[in-house]
Amino acid sequence: MAKLPTKEEVMEALKEVLDPELRLSIVDLGLVYDVDITEAGDVTVTMTLTTPGCPLNEYLPAQVDEAVSRLEGVRHVDVNLVWDPPWNPDMMSDEAKLALGWFR
Repeated sequence: MAKLPTKEEVMEALKEVLDPELRLSIVDLGLVYDVDITEAGDVTVTMTLTTPGCPLNEYLPAQVDEAVSRLEGVRHVDVNLVWDPPWNPDMMSDEAKLALGWFR
């Protein structure tokens, strides 16, 4: 049986997916809500975008699929795009807030 990725490995792979305008990872931006991995190697990433009208609504899920698919043991990736709870700036990591000048 193939080795399955851990949730931590998936989150690490998702740190490579950057918002092209902000150049920050979707993990640091707080866009990834959950990762589920089945025994068969199917990975579901539940995530959001900053707004429903975000112009990256096709680009970022495709990048998520590509990044997670490269991990050993992944058979299929499903990106579950949700709008509840809505994203807000408090969801960002301290590093992202610092990079965007949210700390005074």
